[in-house]
Amino acid sequence: MKIQSVKGTRDFYPPQMAVRNFIIDGWKAASKRCGFVEYDGPIFEYLQMYQIKSGQEIVEQLFNFQDRGGRLLAIRPEITPTLARMVNQQINTLPRPVKWFSVPRLCRAERPQKGRLREFFQWNIDIIGADDVLADAEIVYCSLDYLRSAGLTEKDVVARISSRRLLAALLKNIGIAEDRLDVLYPILDKKSKVPAEAFEEMLQKEVSSGQIIRTIQQLMEVHLVDAIPSIVNLNNEAQAALDEVARVFAYLDRMGVRDFCRFDMGIVRGLAYYTGMVFEIHEVAGELRAICGGGRYDNLLSDFGGPKITATGMGMGDCVLEILLRQKGLLKDDTLDVQTLDYFVVCADAELFDKAVSVAAVLRRKGFSCDFSYKPVALGKQLKQADALKAAQCVIVGQELKESNQLVIKDMKSGEQKLVNADAFLT
Repeated sequence: MKIQSVKGTRDFYPPQMAVRNFIIDGWKAASKRCGFVEYDGPIFEYLQMYQIKSGQEIVEQLFNFQDRGGRLLAIRPEITPTLARMVNQQINTLPRPVKWFSVPRLCRAERPQKGRLREFFQWNIDIIGADDVLADAEIVYCSLDYLRSAGLTEKDVVARISSRRLLAALLKNIGIAEDRLDVLYPILDKKSKVPAEAFEEMLQKEVSSGQIIRTIQQLMEVHLVDAIPSIVNLNNEAQAALDEVARVFAYLDRMGVRDFCRFDMGIVRGLAYYTGMVFEIHEVAGELRAICGGGRYDNLLSDFGGPKITATGMGMGDCVLEILLRQKGLLKDDTLDVQTLDYFVVCADAELFDKAVSVAAVLRRKGFSCDFSYKPVALGKQLKQADALKAAQCVIVGQELKESNQLVIKDMKSGEQKLVNADAFLT
């Protein structure tokens, strides 16, 4: 019986592993450049953790199970709840702000499609305990810093930034009750994902006034902050939120990434827990899903039984990112090294096979990557093996060692060879 991999998952053969490492290494480098430190948590948690954050409906989107002790558990679909739990457990000893990053393997029980799989890797960066919008700007900057380091420019990607606080103030201003906001957010988040007729129909089910619906539709199209007062009058709360947005953009300008960013009231983020700045990064052409998204979530830690502490963060998956990098010619399989070696030890004399093994071991102890053939096959075959493994140099153990205690060092790129004293080379 031939068993296939589960739909929506991936096998990482060495070439695919090289791609995965290329992306993750870039994420980690950008995190460390910006002062974040790495953490991780368990692959499964109590199901209740995800219900607290996302509601009962999240259960259908998870791989969940009951263990032998009757406990309801779920394989993690995201790591933010784990982050909240971990920070709450040590909140009195952690220096603030907490700047952590993680690259977890996540699983979601949803229909696989382009840019979305059931199992994937996600880069998460979070800042906890910094209430100024500079922390929000830092999250956007770090995300863009990675994308820029990968070769993407403002012609390729755009950070679309809005404010949940601003949206809430404007919606209440036009007559939406506060207890209806959490119902509206997931609908507004679908605006760019469904046909206009379907979006209006969803609004009509929740909003009875045609005038309010038209105003909401106008707001969702706003890309200039100055256009808002002509649609909805600004009260003190809305003005304060608008001022926050202006400060975020001012910081991004000082950080040198303003050209990547634009204001967009259509960015809502469907989850109810966002409380301030929200953003998504998209490829400019708009043909792919969001590359990443995030924002401020000042209530999450308290929702998990901790103190009221501010937080802001972002998540970026590897699936859409890989598609984009390939489309832009920034990720090519033939440019990624699946395996490279400093040395390949070649045994040119069967009597010296044991010595060749010892030479390889010494080179490894010295910190070099090194391999050798497990059988004393013909010299030509060993050199071909060294070439296939992309060895930089070959150490040839042969007659020279017997006669004058010398090794032959062959540069695999130039083909040049030289003799070196074995004791000096291996010391």
